[in-house]
Amino acid sequence: MNEHFAGYVVRKDLVKAVKGNAIVPTYVLEYLLGQYCATDDEASIQSGIETVKDILRKHYVHRNEAGLIQSTIKEKGRYKVIDQISVSLNEKTDSYEAVFDNLGIKKVAVDSGTVKAHPKLLVTSVWCIADVQYEFSEDARTSPWVLETIKPIQIARVDYDGYKEARGRFSKDEWIDLLMQSIGFNPEAFGRRSKLLQLMRLIPFVERNYNIIELGPKGTGKSHIYSEFSPHGQLISGGEVTIPKLFVNNSNGRIGLVGYWDVVAFDEFAGREKTANKALVDIMKNYMANKTFSRGVNPMGAEASFAFVGNTDHNVPYMLKNSDLFEALPPQFHDSAFIDRLHAYLPGWEIDVIRGEMFTSGYGFIVDYLAEILRHLRQEDFSNRPDQHFSVSEKVSTRDRDAIYKTMSGMLKVIFPAGGESAEDVEELLQLAMESRKRVKDQLFRIDATYPEVEFYYLGSDGEKRPVQTVEEQEFPQFYSRKSAPAPAPAPRLEINSDADVVDVEPEGTASVLKINAQKPITEEGHHVFAENRKGVSYDKLFGPYIDGAKRIVVTDPYIRYFYQVRNMMELVEMVIRRKAPEDQVSIHLVTGPHDGDMQKQRELLESITEACTGSGLDFTWAFDTSGTAHARDIVTDTGWKIVLDRGLDIFQAPLRRDGFSLGDRLQEHRMLKGFYVTYVKQ
Repeated sequence: MNEHFAGYVVRKDLVKAVKGNAIVPTYVLEYLLGQYCATDDEASIQSGIETVKDILRKHYVHRNEAGLIQSTIKEKGRYKVIDQISVSLNEKTDSYEAVFDNLGIKKVAVDSGTVKAHPKLLVTSVWCIADVQYEFSEDARTSPWVLETIKPIQIARVDYDGYKEARGRFSKDEWIDLLMQSIGFNPEAFGRRSKLLQLMRLIPFVERNYNIIELGPKGTGKSHIYSEFSPHGQLISGGEVTIPKLFVNNSNGRIGLVGYWDVVAFDEFAGREKTANKALVDIMKNYMANKTFSRGVNPMGAEASFAFVGNTDHNVPYMLKNSDLFEALPPQFHDSAFIDRLHAYLPGWEIDVIRGEMFTSGYGFIVDYLAEILRHLRQEDFSNRPDQHFSVSEKVSTRDRDAIYKTMSGMLKVIFPAGGESAEDVEELLQLAMESRKRVKDQLFRIDATYPEVEFYYLGSDGEKRPVQTVEEQEFPQFYSRKSAPAPAPAPRLEINSDADVVDVEPEGTASVLKINAQKPITEEGHHVFAENRKGVSYDKLFGPYIDGAKRIVVTDPYIRYFYQVRNMMELVEMVIRRKAPEDQVSIHLVTGPHDGDMQKQRELLESITEACTGSGLDFTWAFDTSGTAHARDIVTDTGWKIVLDRGLDIFQAPLRRDGFSLGDRLQEHRMLKGFYVTYVKQ
């Protein structure tokens, strides 16, 4: 990065080193770090840190020190400050006046040229470096405060062509990791799909009039991108805003936030108890669909994208069983016409709660530089680039198609700004884009009976039909396809019939009798693909029915080397012990590859499994495949079943550990999966 983006790179952990108790966005701090620490020379970095700390110490205004700074300005006559500044027109004096949020001064005289150069100051507070003068006047109507110079904190110009050319120096995976580090995260803490979900949050910054919603648990960093990442985004806390503030003020004709910001994000948007102005909702719906709004005679247009972020009250299976995935929205927004205008639903429940080890200490772009690049990309349209490889089903509506293509265009701009993507790259992003829109459409089908059920699929160059499913559709098929929430029913009386072959519910008066069978698990040949980030899968569900009755099981997996991989092997052994009868004797033999880095440790871990099985009725043995030719990953039983796994036993993402208490660490069903497939063959 330092070689190809010299001067635009900063070590991300430096932000914490300089922030102290300054309550400023990341892009403000990185702007300053970019002036003094955009290098990998340690001596220059340390010197730059001290310079930035000194600047913040002298010029950043803390509210509790506002009086001292005011006195300093008075005594010196002029002083430089870092503060949030907004400007308004005083119609009585026909002059512009600024307000310094932290410094606590108002009616600061501003010349017209400054306002024309920085019109955003008229809409909302902007972080700036400003020179303030103090000139006392005998006229009580004249404010002594004067704004002499002002510089919004953002990079003035970037070399976009140089950016695209330098992008070609990185592989796709390197570039994705680079972007992850640029937004502050350690890419090693995320799976492939989780990285792409994080990067989806950048789409509103590169796509005009893009509408995205993210609902999920608390603490997953949903609003971080919109509040800390870019000077071109505005986060509205609380999710509530007025029509004049957002669109246009009828009294003076001044356009609102949508006219000056690339992204307007609504934080804490969810909440059934919240209320919204119906007129605001109607104008938002029109703007989201047509890019225009009107509160007078003439319609007005704008390019701002909308991002809605909020917390869910329940987990995914609860929502799918009892309501829908939009259940947390305020009643006025839980409206099919509003929801249909959302281009993508980002599944916030797939994103981990932010933890300390997830932040990076490596290098990334100065966020302000990346923000300017993304803003430049808004001018381009990449939506037709996937057509050379795939075609989206003609059965989806025009609105669905537009949503899919806008998401695709955004992801291509972020990851492949100069082109060069392969068919495999396009397919990965196309599946994500279609899934994100399908999540919206499937919930509309639940909420409004007038919406038809739509089959989402795309066609490859071979003409093969490739259907698209959401992760929660695969994980909870018993709830996902329900048209609407089930009506309350009398509590059933439970009967267990060990001889029954079917599960049935029979009426009996006003209640019902639920007959549950004890039928044998089904085992059949087949090929199954599991999506990344899915939960609810365990070795017991995958392998249990197929190893039942086996006396000898051979596991071939060349990568049982590290501690977590040996632990996977132990969990398979534990599963077999739980399922077998106490009097049965079973043997498991593992064939794996030697760990050249630490074979002794690998031997000790594998022998510890052998020792642990003593007296359990299960014999565990293992052997190295020293030829190095065994690349197969499968489980073979003496009952004739062969289970082929493309990842071997390594199908789980690392579970979250919170001081030893984590369901994912204890229960496989609560761990997120890596993407993998399994094939069952009867030999």
